[in-house]
Amino acid sequence: MRVTVIDYKAGNLTSVLKTLRHLGAETVVTDDDLTLVESAERIVLPGVGHFAATERLDATGLTGAIRSGVARGVPFLGICVGMQWLYAGSSEAPQQPGLGHFSESCTRFAESQEKVPHVGWNSLEVRPVNGIASRLLAGVEPGEFVYFTHSYKGPVTADTAAVTHYIEPFAAAVERGNVMGVQFHPEKSGETGLKILRNFLAWQAKGTVC
Repeated sequence: MRVTVIDYKAGNLTSVLKTLRHLGAETVVTDDDLTLVESAERIVLPGVGHFAATERLDATGLTGAIRSGVARGVPFLGICVGMQWLYAGSSEAPQQPGLGHFSESCTRFAESQEKVPHVGWNSLEVRPVNGIASRLLAGVEPGEFVYFTHSYKGPVTADTAAVTHYIEPFAAAVERGNVMGVQFHPEKSGETGLKILRNFLAWQAKGTVC
């Protein structure tokens, strides 16, 4: 199984590539090859840092190539900022649109006595997605821990596959059709993260949701 990993110069590429290869995936990295993305078997968009960095996806035409891939049923996984990009946008960079696969927007954690960013291990509350068990989180038990580092988060909606509580409940994972995202870093989340990435690599398309 070949996985096309998108490099928009803000992703945590090294750890993601190492983990995918550990699981037996063939990986290819691109920052501008539209044909490679459009013809991909799997697409992963890792990300750290500022939401504004996703502007490069628009500037290079990768946003359109990703849309084309998703439309033909390619399984897509966004990690951290890569998940946030699946929304309409983020208050971190209001002028920069996201993919818009999910119509809501990401916002910063509310001010409180807790520290922001949210960094460290926290547990997952896995839940059905629109009444159907999550395929990405299959086999993940309630309360399993994963590793987070972020200041912005997505809202809890019908597309939320897992909720985590820090200051307030937020979407730790989202899933609609062949498009998935995780706010945490599965490549740094031990056996739970490996389980989730195995599910992604084993994903068999059941049709597309564009």
